[in-house]
Amino acid sequence: MPGPVRSLGATPWQTVGPFFHYALPWPGAADLVGGDANLGARPELTPADHFLLQPVENDASGEAIWLEGRIVDGAGEPVPDALVEIWQADPEGRYGGSSFRGLGRAASGDDGSYLFRTLKPGRAPGPGNTLQAAHLAVGVLGRGLLKRLVTRAYFEGDDGLETDPILDLVPAARRSTLLARRVERGRYRFDIVLQGDGETVFFEF
Repeated sequence: MPGPVRSLGATPWQTVGPFFHYALPWPGAADLVGGDANLGARPELTPADHFLLQPVENDASGEAIWLEGRIVDGAGEPVPDALVEIWQADPEGRYGGSSFRGLGRAASGDDGSYLFRTLKPGRAPGPGNTLQAAHLAVGVLGRGLLKRLVTRAYFEGDDGLETDPILDLVPAARRSTLLARRVERGRYRFDIVLQGDGETVFFEF
């Protein structure tokens, strides 16, 4: 006859993680233009013998830009070791139309900073035969996040912002959280606020 059943209690709650860094950022992942393996806040996360994902040569030409920023929580504190991912059209507004990779990843540093170098995207077709303003799709994964957060970075002062079909879904008072600010020629800043005052707009998908 079996003995009494002993209760072990509830399994402790866990958020996403722990993360296995191998193959998340890869050499050149933050440089979509030249494949600089050392670009990004945390290149030390990539093993020296990493060989599965290597920099991809691209044949696209266009305006090379830098995208930089910080990820902060609701109290304004930096979020270190987050994974930031960007996806984009090529300078002609095409997805997968050339060998331009269009995908980049970077890990945030201790101060929450991240950095990408890429080509400025062209305006891609949108729903209902519309034309979207140039933008980067941005994803964020990190400690305490139960799922990936997805947002967009548009470029301050660009054509098409007033008629972009996705930006039009966002209340006017919050659209500024989706604008990458021009710091200088070819350099833009896009800070990501996870919650609280000035929270970045995130999209459901």
